[in-house]
Amino acid sequence: MKAFITFEGIEGCGKTTQIRMAGDDLRRRRIPVLVTEEPGGAALGKHIRKLLLNQGECRIDAKAELLLFAAARAQHVQEVILPALAAERVVLCDRFSDATLAYQGFGRGLNLEFIKSLNHFSAAALEPDLTILFDLPVEVGLGRAIDRIARLEGAAREDRFEQEDLAFHRKVRSGYLSLAGEQPGRFRVVDASRDLQAIHQEVRTMIGTVIQYQ
Repeated sequence: MKAFITFEGIEGCGKTTQIRMAGDDLRRRRIPVLVTEEPGGAALGKHIRKLLLNQGECRIDAKAELLLFAAARAQHVQEVILPALAAERVVLCDRFSDATLAYQGFGRGLNLEFIKSLNHFSAAALEPDLTILFDLPVEVGLGRAIDRIARLEGAAREDRFEQEDLAFHRKVRSGYLSLAGEQPGRFRVVDASRDLQAIHQEVRTMIGTVIQYQ
């Protein structure tokens, strides 16, 4: 029953809440599942996550940012994702290679073909069976994200990307939609502006088409 399913979207789209709900649903069905995230998942990735997602004294160049995400992914795939798939588990991943194309490619303006090649290398050619893209207007997503961050303290804030201007986030959203249009067989686009439970039910149905649960 193994499957690799990724959850993607702009800041504040609700994917992290939805991936948690989806994982809980699969566990209730007694389906072996691993819920993981990028950057993170593996121990090395957690250290890299602190550098990439938190505002700090160190400025990160766009190319260095890209390579840090790739390093975190390489470790994550080898140490966490591939072993879970080999054990016939369903893997739900909060962001994966498409995020790198959307943020560092479309958002930062780095070469898309190079990023695709780097993604292929760092992910050991692993491709998701299904990618669920949670889409909503940038202003709505950023508003949600900033409200959430305001309730947090210290390192948990993870606000580096939220500090980017609206133009950057619009490029990211446009990039995601472009990727979904290029690969309609893998992507499913969800209207993330709706009620939490309505979105969850749609996500459950989408996952069911891949793992064919009853």
